[in-house]
Amino acid sequence: MDLTTTSSPSTPRWNVERPFLTGRFHQETKAMSRFAEAKGFSVESFSGAGLDKAIGCFDAAVQELIVIDDLLSAMVGIEGRYISIKRVRGKEDHVIFLVDPSMDLALQELAKKIFPLCESFLMINQFVESRSQFKNGLVNHAFAAALRALLLDYQAMVAQLEHQFQLGRLSIQGLWFYCQPMMASMQALSTVIQKASANNFAGSAVLNLLQSQAKAMAGDSAVRSLLEKMAQCASNAYLGILERWVYEGVIDDPYGEFFIAENKSLQKESLTQDYDAKYWRQRYSLKDGIPSFLANIAGTILTTGKYLNVMRECGHTVQVPVSENSKLMSFGSNHHYLECIKAAYDFASSELLNLIKEKYDLIGKLRSIKHYLLLDQGDFLVHFMDIARDELTKKLDDISVEKLQSLLDLALRTTAAAADPCHEDLTCCVERSSLLKRLGTLKDPEVIRTVAEGNDLEEPMNITGLETFSLSYKVQWPLSIVISRKALRKYQLIFRFLFRCKHVDRQLCGAWQVHQGVRALNMRGTAISRSSLLCRSMLKFINSLLHYLTFEVLEPNWHIMHNRLQTAKSIDEVVQHHDFFLDKCLRECLLLLPELLKKVERLKSLCLQYAAATQWLISSSIDIPKLDELSDGSVGNSKSPSRAVKLTSRNAAVTDSILKFEREFNAELQSLGPILSSSSQAEPYLTHLAQWILGVGKDQ
Repeated sequence: MDLTTTSSPSTPRWNVERPFLTGRFHQETKAMSRFAEAKGFSVESFSGAGLDKAIGCFDAAVQELIVIDDLLSAMVGIEGRYISIKRVRGKEDHVIFLVDPSMDLALQELAKKIFPLCESFLMINQFVESRSQFKNGLVNHAFAAALRALLLDYQAMVAQLEHQFQLGRLSIQGLWFYCQPMMASMQALSTVIQKASANNFAGSAVLNLLQSQAKAMAGDSAVRSLLEKMAQCASNAYLGILERWVYEGVIDDPYGEFFIAENKSLQKESLTQDYDAKYWRQRYSLKDGIPSFLANIAGTILTTGKYLNVMRECGHTVQVPVSENSKLMSFGSNHHYLECIKAAYDFASSELLNLIKEKYDLIGKLRSIKHYLLLDQGDFLVHFMDIARDELTKKLDDISVEKLQSLLDLALRTTAAAADPCHEDLTCCVERSSLLKRLGTLKDPEVIRTVAEGNDLEEPMNITGLETFSLSYKVQWPLSIVISRKALRKYQLIFRFLFRCKHVDRQLCGAWQVHQGVRALNMRGTAISRSSLLCRSMLKFINSLLHYLTFEVLEPNWHIMHNRLQTAKSIDEVVQHHDFFLDKCLRECLLLLPELLKKVERLKSLCLQYAAATQWLISSSIDIPKLDELSDGSVGNSKSPSRAVKLTSRNAAVTDSILKFEREFNAELQSLGPILSSSSQAEPYLTHLAQWILGVGKDQ
């Protein structure tokens, strides 16, 4: 990650105003004469030498001693008498070392070989000074501390070399010999520092940089070992943040370096208004800049802390048991930290799963939702449809939801549903759109594509409560993680489809009862007998559809989900199994198959139109025998011809109406057969429905 602005303490002003506290005065370029006046640490044997003289004026042996003295100063970032420091214009952080051009050429070459070490020291020292400020974050602080410890060792080496020089035991070749082991390491560190400074790296970006540079140094084991040690030291603070997250579910990240972000604006209390998975999915989320050694388990780390947070929100203070072996203060090739994270995940997952299953009775809630929204126990619905018939047949704007709710409560209290302790969580609602339009509220790509394909379905003009009535269910935290608002929408779509089928079935049953009421009359060869056959075919169609939906789709899939939930190892598995169940039911209930859905809706619409016209069809046909009886017993036979004409024309109109319904129903049913047959090849579950529906067609 790049260095971001965080609310961190400012660096004290004295770091700028008093450079002698930070060592910056060593790096300032000074005039040669001023530096000579201030220099008090040079070798006494050269204290009397004239600084205005060029070094070439001295003998080669004397030049070597002067150069060694200047090099020892340059190695700790201090200008010498004949070695100067110059800042590169445009690169304030970059310096170069220059020698007096009159110096012996052999000495110049040896000195220039040591200059990269001096430049690396200055660069590292400046990085340590700048990255120790609060705003740079804990990883930079830890990295700077590790570099500071390395520089102390380096300065101790320079002090030992100076001591040898004071004893007269150090030549310039000896100095070059002793500096060589440090050259590669210091240059590798300076390369890392240059990249980190140029990109203003902080947090995981620093760790990734150190690791990538260590891998690039595979040919130099000493340098690679040093960079790995630096990465280890720099990661200690980061692993401390990680440890609190996976063991306590707490983000202790004062400088925003951790790869998990917390959205504090999302509170658990918002679940009362919108018990969606939004809190679960968005309260904690992954950010960019995940450390490379944690990239493969970032999702597990996120989930572990989320599990612990859920339990904390439920009032359960749960902390993963921590032992010395489970400390995350180191990472390496043994991957011990991965085992620790996996153990923490397993513990948090099992604790939350037990909490939701045992205390909050997840299976019981799902079973209750199955009773009501999937019509597993529909006796309450039959009673409700009887007492709420008048209200449900009203136009959308005239329906009173409060009255429907009171009627629903009455139906629940007076049926077997009263024994269910969860029945009070059931509420009713009236949607503002038809079933297919409601499908568009799901954000699944598959559903969006389905709606786009089926958008040619016309919205009913005078939509009533029968088309828009739905049930809802009150779900409390933490069960809303599994039974989210999105999941409830899917339940409601299935319920509305089933409710509409039940309504069609009831209307056709009413029409069948009307036909049964006139069975005593001899209606053979009349329109009523034809109408009776059509009513029976419609009933077989809707009953076949309901049988398929309930016994072929909902019941088997629910039992499969129930068995999977019993063996689930984590709450994420529970959510996955539950979502898979709902998506499978939506598809197998034809709600994601627009072509089939249009045909089925058209068939149901024809059934409702026929059921509504049945009373008129029967009453118009029943007048025939009554009029015959009147004509036999009456004196005025002169009126019989005109009455017969009227009866004949009325009977012809009834016959035409029934034949029209029959033709339309058979045409739609026959067109449904090939679609089901072809679709069943890609969707095998439709084979059962095809057998039922095509069987109805053969009975015709």
